[in-house]
Amino acid sequence: MKRVVVTGLGVISPLGNTVDEFWENIVNGKSGAATITKMDVSKFKTQFGCEVKGFNPEDYIDKKELKKFDLHTQYAIAASDDAIKDAGLDFSTIDVSERHDMGVIWATGNGGMGTFEDQLLEFHASGGVPRFSPFFIPKMIVDIAAGVISIRHKLHGPNYCTVSACASSNTAVISAFDTIRLGKAKLMVAGGSEAAIIYSALGGFGAAQALSKRNDSPETASRPFDKDRDGFVMGEGAAALILEDLEYAVARGAKIYAEIVGGGMAADAYHLTGTPPDGMGAALGMNKALKEAGISADKIDYVNAHATSTGLGDMSELNGMKQVFGDHPVAISATKSMTGHLLGAAGAIESIVSVMAVKEDIIPGTINTVNLDEHVPEGMNIILGESIRKTVNYALNNTFGFGGHTATSIFKKYTK
Repeated sequence: MKRVVVTGLGVISPLGNTVDEFWENIVNGKSGAATITKMDVSKFKTQFGCEVKGFNPEDYIDKKELKKFDLHTQYAIAASDDAIKDAGLDFSTIDVSERHDMGVIWATGNGGMGTFEDQLLEFHASGGVPRFSPFFIPKMIVDIAAGVISIRHKLHGPNYCTVSACASSNTAVISAFDTIRLGKAKLMVAGGSEAAIIYSALGGFGAAQALSKRNDSPETASRPFDKDRDGFVMGEGAAALILEDLEYAVARGAKIYAEIVGGGMAADAYHLTGTPPDGMGAALGMNKALKEAGISADKIDYVNAHATSTGLGDMSELNGMKQVFGDHPVAISATKSMTGHLLGAAGAIESIVSVMAVKEDIIPGTINTVNLDEHVPEGMNIILGESIRKTVNYALNNTFGFGGHTATSIFKKYTK
């Protein structure tokens, strides 16, 4: 099997649109939540979210081309462009025969849902006159961001979209890892994007009682593991990672952030939206990732928890961790307390957090959590408040999605 390393990162997020800004805000415990500005939410029970701020798509895309791309694709283009640049890559200088072995696996949970909503609202407002844009379908379909990134950089290798709800982009990272280590590609762009702060998503998740309603204090609303949590906070954005065959990365003199060594995927097989109280599916995914990495659970120094701040989900994950880690006091934190829940992009942005924790030996804290739920299993080492400095040789990243999907990736310090 090939060894696979991370050589480039890019992010568009509620906490900044560069990796440096994003990581600084994560380390400093800044919340990205505020009252929603992009639409009138005065009639909604939840009126806040973690919006991307200061994003100018024209920094990446010609103004005349913008009409072709839904916002989630615009975010994808920006994050992947930045990750490619960060990796020191200029594909125009790489022979086409090499680019046959370079590809894109890009995730989204909802795709161009904003485009879909806009077009149907316009159709309704017109009294049923069909004035659909010729770009409607390619803007809306979930695979299009993967295709656009491939077209943009002339990458002819494996190219597809992974959709497993909120596990989607961790699934994309794991799939890219598998593709390289099996020798089917030597470089992959992997990640995910989401732009679901729209009427239908806000209304739908609200109707499902999944969203926090703390309109008077948005910045403290996402509070994983807290006994007073009342739901997740909607986020948006994109995150991209460049994964490479180690030999190829070394040969071209690439900087290496970390090595990816394991990916485990499983299913709760339990409920449409709920998770089993014992965390069986989560534990299964984590154990598969550990087995693939060839390490025991006590080697893990940090877990970036999925931890959306929902009542049943948080406890299910911790119970799954208890099965896996036992009495090992692994450091656990939930960065959704700061970013909100980026849905299909969550796994990728939290992969970046995990990679940076390994690189910088910093474990971010969990903000807003003041009173731990009394059902938190005994011995859980949840890092609350400020970030801590600690050697992180291995970091594990959990993501779970509606439908029972579970995905766990493991990153480690790179050594020759």
